[in-house]
Amino acid sequence: MRREFKEPGRPRPDLVIGREELFAGAREQLSRGGSVLVHGSAGIGKSTVLRALAAEYDESARTVLRCSATESESHLPFLALTDLLGLVMDEVSDQLPAPQRTALESALTGRGESTLQRDGLALRLAVLSTLRALAAKGPVLIVADDLQWLDPASVELLGFAARRLGEMPVRMLCAVRTSTDPHGHEQDRYLRASPPDTLALRVAPLSRTHVAELLENRGYTGLPRSTVRDIHRTSGGNPLFALELGRALADSSTPPRPGEPLPVPTSLRTLVLNRLDMLSAEARRTLLVASAGARPTVALLRAAGRDNAEAETAQAVELGLLAPEREGPGVRFAHPLVSAALYAEATAQERRAAHAALSTAAIDPIERARHLALSTQGTDPQVAARLGEAAAVARDRGAPSVAAELGLLSARHTPADAKPGPDERRLQAAEDAITAGENDLGRDIAREVLSRATEPAERVRAWMVVIDAAGQSLAEVDAVYPQVLADAGDDPRLLGLVRYQLAWRALVLEGDFAQSREEAARAAELAGRAEDRRTELLALAFQAQTEMLMGHPDAPMTIKRALKEPQDPLLACHHNGAGATRFRWLLMSDQLGEARATITSLLREVRRRGMVESEVHYVRFLAETELRSGHCGRALDLAREGYVLARDSGIGEGASAMLTSLAEAAGGDVERARALAREAADRAEQDGDLMYLSRALGALGHAQLVAGDAPGTVQSLRRVRELEDGLGINDPARGRWHGDLAEALVRVGELAEAQDVIDVTRQQALRLGRESVLAVLDRAEALVRAARGEQDAAVRQLTSAQDRLAKLGYGLEEARAAYALAGLRAVPQGLAARPGTPVPGAYDEASRLFRRCRALPWLRQVEEVSVAPAPPPQPAIAPSALDALAVLAATERQVAELVMEGATNREIAGRLYISVKTVEATLTRVYRKLGIRSRVDIVRLAAGHRTN
Repeated sequence: MRREFKEPGRPRPDLVIGREELFAGAREQLSRGGSVLVHGSAGIGKSTVLRALAAEYDESARTVLRCSATESESHLPFLALTDLLGLVMDEVSDQLPAPQRTALESALTGRGESTLQRDGLALRLAVLSTLRALAAKGPVLIVADDLQWLDPASVELLGFAARRLGEMPVRMLCAVRTSTDPHGHEQDRYLRASPPDTLALRVAPLSRTHVAELLENRGYTGLPRSTVRDIHRTSGGNPLFALELGRALADSSTPPRPGEPLPVPTSLRTLVLNRLDMLSAEARRTLLVASAGARPTVALLRAAGRDNAEAETAQAVELGLLAPEREGPGVRFAHPLVSAALYAEATAQERRAAHAALSTAAIDPIERARHLALSTQGTDPQVAARLGEAAAVARDRGAPSVAAELGLLSARHTPADAKPGPDERRLQAAEDAITAGENDLGRDIAREVLSRATEPAERVRAWMVVIDAAGQSLAEVDAVYPQVLADAGDDPRLLGLVRYQLAWRALVLEGDFAQSREEAARAAELAGRAEDRRTELLALAFQAQTEMLMGHPDAPMTIKRALKEPQDPLLACHHNGAGATRFRWLLMSDQLGEARATITSLLREVRRRGMVESEVHYVRFLAETELRSGHCGRALDLAREGYVLARDSGIGEGASAMLTSLAEAAGGDVERARALAREAADRAEQDGDLMYLSRALGALGHAQLVAGDAPGTVQSLRRVRELEDGLGINDPARGRWHGDLAEALVRVGELAEAQDVIDVTRQQALRLGRESVLAVLDRAEALVRAARGEQDAAVRQLTSAQDRLAKLGYGLEEARAAYALAGLRAVPQGLAARPGTPVPGAYDEASRLFRRCRALPWLRQVEEVSVAPAPPPQPAIAPSALDALAVLAATERQVAELVMEGATNREIAGRLYISVKTVEATLTRVYRKLGIRSRVDIVRLAAGHRTN
């Protein structure tokens, strides 16, 4: 009978967000019978992790023992032991020697005077004997939370037993609070109370993405990303603190403006500030100045008038309010929440005084201007001007987020009749926010300006921010375009801006390349007439992109026009600028080395300037370049990095998921590749973005091909073909899905359609000079020829395709050609030969090339084929049977021949690289064409017998 005590509440799924790696380690340890100790700071989620793991593993245990102590109960001896063993004593007491039973009962009931000093050995042996007796009847799981509050007597007894259990099936799952210092080793003393093989796992702070997901799941929706960033920073990634901050924001009627501190609820203030009363009033003022500073040091505090800063910060370190600095003179709070709570606790007058002191003490001009603004009330043109200058400095330093904050402070201090006015400063701040990837902040600022602006130039500029903030989700702002056109009037400069946005709309929402190109050309002409070089360059770069995808002959000339001087330095590295367009041209033209050098340079520059949206795009572009080059490991690392960055910023998530899918299929996990591709397709469907929908479906089809799901590949890539035909995308170097579709069609026996895909795509590739595409098409056509029995021609074509792909630098495509070639050479010719039967050494070249690329999914396929055991000798197939198979298509004939040789459906699927479902469907067609009913009838055909 399974025993269960203290039934726990099942954990909610959102409570274990961001713990995938920790759970993987814990599961591996528990599954092999080991024990786990999770540790971390207060509120970090240890108990949640403990409950979730216990819920997973308690079903595998006959007996589950639980205890959880509190600080107020930690002085009561044997309390934890009573929680653990009190309800199982009746089951095992008769198996204990009398002295042990008496000592244990006395400790658990409190009716005697049992102590460790008097009954130490008997108690220790009693706990050990109890656990052994329980384990003899079935596995035991001990779940102990908050070990730091367990009474010392229980800890001592539990540790004694744990060290002596040996191979008995007893697992411990424990949690203990340790400090926030990841390098501390407080958990070591608790490991001594655990079995020797216990794995200690630290529960780390959540990332910003996971904090956002946690807040969303708990109902705190619609928070701007800048606010989520502040919550993450203030909470230090602690889920309990983050949720409390989210609740305080939800309860607040006036959310903080950018640059203002978050409201810190009383519960958290009490939690982190209860030691402040032990500080002197002067020391508390010193810490307030430190909390107001960006990078406080003792020297800065002295310069700000805190003469005893060194002694006062040392006292705060002793109280645990400040963390000891191992290196450097910095003053660092023990947790960001201490600083936030201290600042929130201060009065407005105290805060202004702290900022006033720092406005003269700070060395950095940006910091001085910020503190001056926060110490000043009302409008002040001089303060506004200094803040505007500081914002420009921040912009030049590559800190657009700081520039946006300073710009908003500048607008707040700008008089209504000043030049530039407050709304002009707000719009500059909004544009800085867009550059920093804080799209929701930029959009909100622009919407606020639109609510009162009357000047056409201001209104159109604000509309541009609103549209830019929508990213790929242009359907969300589709209704604003008529208003933007009305605001622009007949001003060529404003109309150029609007026509540029209309070009994007035509491409993303309508999928109309001709209209998009026309709008971009009109925008460039209008901007040139108005001498607006920035808009002209953007429009020319976009026109060139559409022409490339259309396969338009003017594309190279348009790129040259976009690259002509004068150039805008900021636009030169922008992801919609001419530099990015040139990179795309190089990549599509098979100039991989120059493409890599170009995108690496662009990425370096946008990182220096803090251009987050461009960085998201360029990390993805660099990953794509490495993938084309066959550097699958490097591509996977970059793609994953870009995906995290996209999720953190909320920019280009669908596109990053699409590229990460391709990288996972090449060098990582194929199932994850399929999931990411579906995610990307879903996002594109929701956004109404037909361009990225075709890319996402292309990635899905590729992942399905690698996974062996040829029918799924055909379904996905047929839709891509329809989409791109409708969109007018005529350059096959854009998506490069054509070879995959043809190969999948061969696998399902649709040779005529496969050849049609090859022929149509080859015409486009020849016209545009896409050499790598032509080589991939030759690889696919060789498979068509092999399926038709043209073995020698197929081998020659594959050999040529492999050589050309190697010279072009397409390492993974070269390896795939070698793999296909090995498949043809691995067996002797003849209908009766068993496809896929390995000839020693046949796959060596493909294996070497896949290893060089770190193409793990492909390498696994090679290893599965190359180590397959040789089949037992089979009876020869009767000639009459071969004649009967002549009515079948190539794949149908191959499947039928393998059935004749005795192969199972799964073996057939593995040898032909198709799914089991495809084998079953193919057999159904075979039965119908041959007029038979089952596999038995096929076997009879093989022996030359007639079927009934």
